[in-house]
Amino acid sequence: MMKLDSLHALYIEQLQDLYSAETQLLVALPKMAKAATNPDLTKGFEEHLTQTKEHARRLETIIKGHGEKVGGVTCKGMEGLVKEGDEMIKAKGDNAVRDAGLIASAQRVEHYEIAGYGTVCTYAEQMNHTDDLMVLRQTLAEEKATDARLTQVAERAVNLQAE
Repeated sequence: MMKLDSLHALYIEQLQDLYSAETQLLVALPKMAKAATNPDLTKGFEEHLTQTKEHARRLETIIKGHGEKVGGVTCKGMEGLVKEGDEMIKAKGDNAVRDAGLIASAQRVEHYEIAGYGTVCTYAEQMNHTDDLMVLRQTLAEEKATDARLTQVAERAVNLQAE
């Protein structure tokens, strides 16, 4: 367990936690893409998988750039969100309704990530880690864009079909 005796130590712990979250999503997103029946939703999950690989790579670079170990932290919050997503994947019933549930699960994940990236952006800015900040802000913007795309798919098709 890391000793949290400075903002920098907390920053590294939070980056490691985000890295754990992203690596968990690398396993979860293909399952969600396979379970989705709406083609736009499937495509969205597949595109986010590509982004998630890049997000994990960016975090790895930042963490190693501070001379720290990448692994060793497990994101318990993401574990719970992934478990909820798995329950939605296994749910029986109408495909459109399940797709709407998959979107709900995915948006919870996005909101969790947005909160995490927003926090590390604030820390990076405070500590003048400007190179980290540029990369983290890019990832934060991508997470927000994914959330917006999920909303569009829900509002334009999936929720209407589910109704």
